[in-house]
This record gives sequence, C-alpha cells and structure tokens, in this order.
Amino acid sequence: MEKRVAIIGAGISGLLACKYTASNGYNPIVFEAQDKIGGLWNQTIETTRLQNVKEVFQFSDFPWPPSVGDMFPRSSQLVGYLQSYADNFELLPYIKFNSKVVSIDYVGVSDDEMLTWDSWGGGGGAFGSSSNGGKWILKVFDTQYESVQEYEAEFVIVCIGRFSGLPNIPEFPPESGPEIFSGKVLHSMDYSAMDNASAAELIKGKRIAVIGSGKSAVDIAFECANANGNKNPCTVIQRTIHWMLPDVQPWGVNFGYLCFNRFSELMVHKPGEGILSSIFATLLSPLRWVVTKFIESHIRRKLPLKKYDMIPKESFVQEASSCQIFFLPEKFYDKVEDKSIIFKKSNQFTFCKEGLILNGEENNPVKVDIVIFATGYKGDEKLKNIFSSPTFQTYIEGSPTSTIPLYRQMIHPKIPQLAIIGYSESLANLYTFEMRCKWLSFFLDGAFNLPSIKEMEKDIQEWDKYMKKYSGNGKFRRACIGGVHIWYNDQLCRDVGCNPRRKKGFFEDLFQPYGSADYVGLTPRL
Repeated sequence: MEKRVAIIGAGISGLLACKYTASNGYNPIVFEAQDKIGGLWNQTIETTRLQNVKEVFQFSDFPWPPSVGDMFPRSSQLVGYLQSYADNFELLPYIKFNSKVVSIDYVGVSDDEMLTWDSWGGGGGAFGSSSNGGKWILKVFDTQYESVQEYEAEFVIVCIGRFSGLPNIPEFPPESGPEIFSGKVLHSMDYSAMDNASAAELIKGKRIAVIGSGKSAVDIAFECANANGNKNPCTVIQRTIHWMLPDVQPWGVNFGYLCFNRFSELMVHKPGEGILSSIFATLLSPLRWVVTKFIESHIRRKLPLKKYDMIPKESFVQEASSCQIFFLPEKFYDKVEDKSIIFKKSNQFTFCKEGLILNGEENNPVKVDIVIFATGYKGDEKLKNIFSSPTFQTYIEGSPTSTIPLYRQMIHPKIPQLAIIGYSESLANLYTFEMRCKWLSFFLDGAFNLPSIKEMEKDIQEWDKYMKKYSGNGKFRRACIGGVHIWYNDQLCRDVGCNPRRKKGFFEDLFQPYGSADYVGLTPRL
C-alpha cells in the first residue's frame, strides 16, 4: 500500500517538504489555512525586508530572478519568489487551500505499547515497524464552507512555524490592562494582516506606542515614523535591547568570514563534540571575544547607541547564537535623530485611560492613541495544541527549563511517524529548512534509520546544554542553531551517508562561508 504523507502548512518549510517528498515518488497532501502559499510572509508590513542577503536566502536549485536587484528583497518580492518556486516544481496541485488542520491524532497503537519501544516507532524507520499499524488522523476545517473533514496519513510533517497564529499578549492586573485605555490596542499580527491602505489609514496622524524590541517592533515603528514624522512621534517601549545591524560588512569584512565558516565554529563548544574539538574551543575562546568586540565596535561606530542608551547587555555573538540579531531598515536612526521615533526602557508597564504608565510613574503617562504589541507569539503552545493526545502534548511541551525535545531539531523520540520542520531557528531559515527536508526525504526513502530512543534523548540533552550555554537573554527555548549551523549540517550529512566536507580544499573548507549551494546534489556514499 502506498504510504500517505500529510504536510501542515504551505509556507517556506511546507513548500520544501512538498517538493522533496514528491521528488521521492510520494503523493503528499499539503493543508494550508490561507488561500495562497507563503505562510507568515503573506502577513508582513509594507516596509519589511529579508533579514539575509538574497544569495543566502535562496533555494539551492532555484536562484532569485535577475529582476530582483535588491540586496534585501521586500516581502512582496519574496512571496513572488516562492510562487515562482511552487510553479517551477509544480507544487500547487498538492496543496489544499483554505484548509486549517485543527488537530492530529495517532491511532492504531496504544500508549502502553509505545512505552515498550526501544526504537522510534518500534523499528527506527520512518513508518515504524512492519507490525506497527499506526497512522495519523487529521481533522481539517474548511474555512470556505465551514465544514470539518478527516484525513489519514502514515507520516505527518508539521510546518506551521512559530511566528504566527497565536499572539503573545502580556497579562495585566485588574483595572490595569487595555480595558481601561480609551484608544485602540492590537497585536503586530493584526497590524501585519491589514492591507497597506488600511494600515496607513489606521496610523496616520496618531500617537502610537509599540511594545517590543524585535524586528517587528522596529519595522512598525519605522513605518509609523515615516507616516507621522516628529509631529506625532512613535514611542518604542523596550525591556531588552538587541544588537541591530546597519550593514553586512563590519569594518569591510563580510559576516560570512566572521561567523558562518568552520573556523568560527572552532571557537565554540559544540553538542556532542570530541576531546580535540573541545580543546580547540577552549584555546580559541579569546579569539571569539575579539570577533565579538570587532563586530560590536563597528555597530557602535555606525549607530549612536550610547547617545540613546541602546547598547545591549548581551554580547553580539550570544545574541546571534539565539537568533536575536536583525538588520535595521535603511536610515532608521535618522528617524530617531529627528525625534520621529522615541525609545523608552521599561521593566513593567500598565495601561491608563490616556495611554501607558511605565515603571509605576503614574504622574507621567505616555499619552498615545494606539498601542501595538510586538511581543511575539506563543509558538510552543501553538505546536502543543495541534496534538489531540494529552500524552503527546506533554511530550512536545517538554520542560520550561529546557528546549523543546527534538532530535536533529525535527523528531521527537516518543512521537512516531511525525517530523517538525519549521520550529527550530537559524540565521538563514530557508537554507536550514531545505537541509532538513533533504534529510527527511532520505529518511522517508529508507536510506537510514534513527538511533535508539535513549541515544536520541542523550543527543537532545547535549544540544540543550549548548543552547543554554550560548543563548543570549536566556532565550534557549528558541532552539537556534545559528552559532553552529555547519556542525549541525555535518550531522545531517553523516546520517544520510554523505560527505560533510563540501568544499574542495582544506583551507577553503575551513575559511569559506557555507551556504545552500554547498549542499546541492547530496547523495549517500556507496
């Protein structure tokens, strides 16, 4: 019987999963809640651009068209690029649009039987052991006709992402929250979902406060400043300051040579490393500090961080290792200099009728008309809620003091016949998602089996230690592999049986930056 593969989501990771499973001869069915592909990139504000230069953020077998000349393409250009990718590889026939997966349930095997397994799924392969009759039941809500239908699959690939769907909104004591505010309150998700004309009408002539310190907060503030100038400045209220990059070449040196080659990873203690690697990381740790200060000095030279008290507490490399760095919109600090954007720090805030009270200063409220929460998403909860089984919900949630327990950042050791592609982050997500989908395609094809459950759990613990050691601001739950992405790809290559050394010579392999083009044509060694 043909094995059925279901994919949840048609964003970047979902399209990649579809392409690589289809190329292996499967007939995947992709469920997409929206009426088009692109995922969260369909709901971004007009000024949002990629956080990578386009040569880094591109499919290994489908380059950007020459018509896109921008170094950092706009969101609309990216959506067009994704559409061209889907058209080129004929992916659209596999996709069911307006189809929201509300729950998935694993049936055919009891919880008690699964507890007896030493190997993933009872056999270590993608579809479990030959005696395992387990399968997934997906309940799918048709958003057009408001009906629910059930589908079956032997393997499920979850590509729902973590930065959409379930907004993270702070909780407030009674009579201190948005209910007492006379203006309008919304989340960045709602603002980003507006069409450009509606968003422009909403913010025009308004005093706006943006709560948050990440990329969404900066982009929204910049858009508000462009619309209103210093007559109605945008106030950005932050608790944690992040490193914001003005360009891609610190002191004229490409970032790739500083942070994205094998030599840079020699300076880091890596999960599961051997004695020699550990010695190198210890001896080179002073050089890692030098690289960090080299990059930070460039940023401080280019941006008036000290003047506006915007110097982060964490080092640049720590923030990069937790995927918290981002590029500023061009001429962003010009808006700060002319007071169109005003930064305020606050460890706590509450609402009042006129606006916001920062750090308990009731006599000096920030008077605003609109408050926009750019406070992120509840990605962990969103992932947990898709499972019907309370047992699987507990498994996937893990402990709040550790990372989400995923082997190779994709596979939970105790949840069979399922992979999660878009949860763990990197500094170039498309590149990372494509590597994972290539790995998964080999796994589905039977090229290798997973190690025992105990071995997978041991590996997960090693990655948990790494992320806690190097993540800035305690953000280890983001499961960012940005500081060791080559080491991570080496592991995927070894699983498949491919040579992880993708460059031609020793020095080139050590010092040249790695990218998606280096992994074109992965084939197992004979």
